[in-house]
Amino acid sequence: MRTLFFCARNFKDYLKFTEKERPKIQATEIKNADILKNPELQKFLYNHMHFYVDREAGCRAPIFGETGIEGLRLDFNFGLRLEIPKGNFHVRISDFDSEIIFLDEDLSDARLISVEKQFIRWQVEVFRDGIKIFWHVLNLENQPVMIISRLNALGDAISALPFFREFKRRHRCKLSVLLPKFIREFAANLYPDITQATEISFENYANYFPVMPIGDYPKVPADIRNEPMEYIHGIILGLETLPAQEIFKPTAPKIFSEPYVCIGVQASTPTKGWHYPDGWKIIVNYLKSLGYRVFCIDKEKFQSKGNYSIAAPENAEDFTGDFSIMERANMLYHAEFFIGLGSGLSWLANAVNCPVVMICGFSQDWFEFHTPYRVANRLVCNGCLNDVRVDFIGKSCPYHKGTARELECQKKIYPSAVIDAINCLIIDKNLLG
Repeated sequence: MRTLFFCARNFKDYLKFTEKERPKIQATEIKNADILKNPELQKFLYNHMHFYVDREAGCRAPIFGETGIEGLRLDFNFGLRLEIPKGNFHVRISDFDSEIIFLDEDLSDARLISVEKQFIRWQVEVFRDGIKIFWHVLNLENQPVMIISRLNALGDAISALPFFREFKRRHRCKLSVLLPKFIREFAANLYPDITQATEISFENYANYFPVMPIGDYPKVPADIRNEPMEYIHGIILGLETLPAQEIFKPTAPKIFSEPYVCIGVQASTPTKGWHYPDGWKIIVNYLKSLGYRVFCIDKEKFQSKGNYSIAAPENAEDFTGDFSIMERANMLYHAEFFIGLGSGLSWLANAVNCPVVMICGFSQDWFEFHTPYRVANRLVCNGCLNDVRVDFIGKSCPYHKGTARELECQKKIYPSAVIDAINCLIIDKNLLG
């Protein structure tokens, strides 16, 4: 049996970037029949699913969804998967909501798999000898559904959590969620009503795969650089609104009698760090002058990449190390506030309702969660993480690398601006009396 890939979007939407990535196509119009019959185009579509960790298993796992017709099976466990037996069959696949037809072809002895894995209200019609023998519209109600999250960045994983409960509520499905191990205990605290799976299963009615690849639109239905991080998960799962944040319940008491502030000076790469000379030292000294103890709670005490290195400030108390997410969450919950970057610890602090001062110029204000205490210098080059024309992650400073202006978005955020944000927070929250 052949495995054939098809796409819901126009095939030419996938032809982008370098010629090296593109199959050689002469025709001006690419029809579904061309895609199904051309091995090069099939390989091209298969490769377009490369960022799904479960691609091999999803393509090969048996399809268990019975249709009542011998040999004809359907499920939505890795996008749409339809198995067609030998015979004179015709298959029409469309979007039930918009009535857009994706595929309308004669097929026999084949397994069809969609490139798109996001929520689509698939409509499947199958004909044999010209007579419609099967019709089905995706309906998740009371069905076993799994969301498989391979989001290993802390901020990505946390930002996705509110959508899982909303997905279950909206579709009234029997939802289980497979999460990375590091986030499971924290997720159970916030969402005890969500069943957690320990391994992936392709025996459900449907599976969904929230992912956050940069520059992979339209394989993912939106370029994450164009949308707030939180909203990407909703777009993938077909949810239009941002769910309310759940209230964190601490599992450990406050262990320090004095008021304290937590700081996080590290991010996923040193280029996301704050590079004003002695900036962190200045801020820690200011916080101490106000009577706060200051704890640095990064996992790593020191990071280095290329010409950039970030070290925990020596005048802060050292709480770096490989602590669990719950240990960090409890510590942040009892803190007066947190000062960090556009990083996972900032997302964690926000999730436990700890006010966040975010020092971040490499992204736009709308990209991470909202905090009124965000500090950036918009008078210098900034925000290129959200510029679809360049690759901030891959090139560190795509516009000014190797010049005096390199990473000025993170170098020219002045301590005085951070201190102003701290003072505003203290007044707003009525801290220090």
